Amino acid sequence: MNSPPSFERHGPLPPESPVVLSAPHAGREYPPALAAALRVPLPALRALEDRHVDLLALHARREETLFVASRARAWIDLNRSEQERDPMIDDGAQRIGRPPSAKLRSGLGIVPRRVGTLGQLWSRRFSDAEIVARIEQDHRPYHAALAQALAAAHQRFGIAVLLDIHSMPPLGSFGAVPQLVVGDRFGRAAAARFASCVAGVARRHGVAVAANVPYAGGHILERHSSPRGGIHALQLEFDRALYLDAGFDGPGAGVAMTTALLRAIIDAVTEEALPRALAAE
Repeated sequence: MNSPPSFERHGPLPPESPVVLSAPHAGREYPPALAAALRVPLPALRALEDRHVDLLALHARREETLFVASRARAWIDLNRSEQERDPMIDDGAQRIGRPPSAKLRSGLGIVPRRVGTLGQLWSRRFSDAEIVARIEQDHRPYHAALAQALAAAHQRFGIAVLLDIHSMPPLGSFGAVPQLVVGDRFGRAAAARFASCVAGVARRHGVAVAANVPYAGGHILERHSSPRGGIHALQLEFDRALYLDAGFDGPGAGVAMTTALLRAIIDAVTEEALPRALAAE
């Protein structure tokens, strides 16, 4: 029996815009096998979600193609590579033979081991077959679809720009307290002009913005960007206080404002890419 799709695609293939949108941590589907393996209450896993960031993306998009993960990040993290498997919970991790990343060491591998101050999430270890099944059924299809859309946008427009949309807890200890962090892997994932135009839009909307600190972009940017090949990618981290309620659980009063900000960012990035796109058309 086939499992339900691990993501939803909104918009056409090939894309009708050089800008492609992704919300890989927006999933709120918790499979029964996940709940059965937990040692913490299921609601505690919401801290791993980019809670309701898909609402922003769905309301902001027009003709753009958008991918939204269905499965929760606690089940599989689409912004980690297949090699970021945690030997503390995963019987198949030992065969990877790769030094652990900082995220993996902190317990945030392809299957997260911890969240916040709650410590260990799981009541048991996972077999190699269990994790491989998640990778094959959920992780690879998402990345294959995203790669296909970016390649099709690039073929049509001569350029493609991925906006990978995330949310973050308030950054109370980072200087001016940015409410939006734009990550481009310190210039490796996108031409500087794209991050600059996003920062300009944020400032015009009265939103404090930072570049790459503390979020420079993860596996999705590393895997799918190729600035020299005309495929650029940015990670956008929106402060959850901008659009969620006081409990960071449901949509709040700032949804409309934050949606308008995201729409303005999409428009600015599209305009920045447009000269090459028009030439390709």
